[in-house]
Amino acid sequence: MKAYVFPGQGAQFVGMGKELYENSAQAKDLFEKANEIIGFRITDLMFSGTDEDLKQTKVTQPAIFLHSVILARTIGDFKPEMVAGHSLGEFSALVANGTLAFEDALRLVIARANAMQKACEVRPSTMAAILGLEDKIVEDICAQIDEIVVPANYNCPGQLVISGSIEGVKQACEKLTEAGAKRALILNVGGAFHSPLMEPARVELEAAIKATHFSTPVCPVYQNINAKPTTDPDTIRQNLIDQLTGAVRWTQTVQAMIADGASSFTEVGPGTVLQGLVKKADRQMPTFSA
Repeated sequence: MKAYVFPGQGAQFVGMGKELYENSAQAKDLFEKANEIIGFRITDLMFSGTDEDLKQTKVTQPAIFLHSVILARTIGDFKPEMVAGHSLGEFSALVANGTLAFEDALRLVIARANAMQKACEVRPSTMAAILGLEDKIVEDICAQIDEIVVPANYNCPGQLVISGSIEGVKQACEKLTEAGAKRALILNVGGAFHSPLMEPARVELEAAIKATHFSTPVCPVYQNINAKPTTDPDTIRQNLIDQLTGAVRWTQTVQAMIADGASSFTEVGPGTVLQGLVKKADRQMPTFSA
């Protein structure tokens, strides 16, 4: 079975989507519809803005979503059999498998981006990449810290991102280095995504998600919060709400998709990060860019 996966924040680059816009009438129409919904020409920032423009959460998230979803729409004979998305990418995956309409998903992504940006401004916070340790060691050390710090992104075996208050992440990095981590690298991000510090954003997004129609999809989505496949709209809705304060279990998601018969992985969107993470889970697995 062909698995399609969709990237999250961090995959953006200046020029993303420009070729699609210029070479596909369908893509151009969707980009212009998005400009109207967003209320400013996000395509200008995507095609010819600066790196700093694209780093703003309120720009980054809809930009990556648009690039991914519109790219999927231009794939000939696109018939996904299983889908997943990394963090923000889960919204792209839910459009790809028919759970969410394009316009509804874009409005949710905008609401999510704005809510997360506001939550980041309430309390300074950060994330750090921990390389070369078993997940259990990272989990145990985070649990020992008095400050807020939790495992946030299980990216691949030996790579786990932690998230929390600045002091909590700093203390955890020191202890994880002492425990043998090859690297404990503070990331240049807006705040503590996928941690309890995103609770205000989760509450805000929950109201928007509950007011949005979710359809029964054409194929299962493997969701971040538990790495399990589902086609039930109510389950998908709740998992999407819980995702903001819960960990992205990407390692487990890829492993589950492989166990369930994935024969190849196609990354749909900017960059090739997810292909690299799939290869870390299974070196023999064929991976492609859409």
